Amino acid sequence: MTKSLRERLVGAWKLASYQELPVDGADPVEPLGHHPEGIILYTPDGYMSAHIARPDRPAFVSEDWFAGTLAEYQAEATSYIAYSGPFHVNEEAGTVTHEVFVSLFPNWSGSTQTRRVELEGDTLRLSTASPIHSGGRTVTARATWHRAPPH
Repeated sequence: MTKSLRERLVGAWKLASYQELPVDGADPVEPLGHHPEGIILYTPDGYMSAHIARPDRPAFVSEDWFAGTLAEYQAEATSYIAYSGPFHVNEEAGTVTHEVFVSLFPNWSGSTQTRRVELEGDTLRLSTASPIHSGGRTVTARATWHRAPPH
């Protein structure tokens, strides 16, 4: 028997690439660098958590998270994407909707983020279902993930 899309999503996935494709046809952009790091988790009880970061993020001078400089906080926030909450799958549409409970980007908290799903073996591709604004452009964001081995 074939597993449902929801069943196939459950688990841990490590980021392979993150690109933004401008809707005006301009060249793709890699806002978090050529080899970003990340993980997305889908739990059997219906929750998800996604984290994507530049691999070369500078450390704060202070060891105190709350004692950073404005420049350190700016670099921190513009080099990391993170959010989590419940998820729902639309098997017919081939989409997953993330109900954002908490997000580094406050504007996403309380929102829903729908992603188109392409799942082939151990490769997962998630794309924004509709264009988003990023870096002054209107883009479709696309992340490619590989299933993480059991730990």
